[in-house]
Amino acid sequence: MNLIPIKTPKLIKGIFPNYTWNMPQDQKVIYLTFDDGPTPEITDWTLDLLKSYNAKATFFCIGNNVEKHPEIFHRILKDGHAVGNHTYNHPRGWRTRTEDYVAEVVKTTHIMNQELEVLNSTTRSYRKGTFGQVSNLFRPPYGQIKPSQGKRLRRLGYNIIMWDVLALDWKMELSKEDCAQNITSKAGPGSIVVLHDSVKAAPRMMHALSETLEHFSKQGYQFKSIEF
Repeated sequence: MNLIPIKTPKLIKGIFPNYTWNMPQDQKVIYLTFDDGPTPEITDWTLDLLKSYNAKATFFCIGNNVEKHPEIFHRILKDGHAVGNHTYNHPRGWRTRTEDYVAEVVKTTHIMNQELEVLNSTTRSYRKGTFGQVSNLFRPPYGQIKPSQGKRLRRLGYNIIMWDVLALDWKMELSKEDCAQNITSKAGPGSIVVLHDSVKAAPRMMHALSETLEHFSKQGYQFKSIEF
């Protein structure tokens, strides 16, 4: 039995109004997001597919993975996507001291800024402003964040990005068809959709992403990255 709602209830969004659950709903635009990368091969496959649909997305990166795979992080930026912060080690916010949690976020921002500087020094093809000092997107791992953590991060200028629709692609008991259906049946204008460019989620994510891009493209939707 799945206790996690595929589409976030309006009640939850109302309880936490300082977090972003949707983007503007007045146009046929969907905001695909990917958590937990960059991951060798999987993130590259994702970027290739997005490019084939002229689709942009937002990648919430784990700092430790950025350190291990900077070339993939660079490619995300060079391909014109947005990047966000997903902490350094993917901790559960409810079990983590606020000071330690905030420190993970700040550390990851520093790592990403360093990589943007490296990219800037080696190529002219990155999209200025995609990240670095001007990016303030943060998504809490597992969606877990204490009020004290959220308050501190917002004071530091972060926009906390949650979601409207979950693919649930990390759940190995679900079929790839189920994960695709979760998106195609629930997403609509302004939806922020969560997928994962991780090893665990890959078999379901790859199918769900392909189906999502095809389904909504036929309906005249665009796919954009999150920007404020």
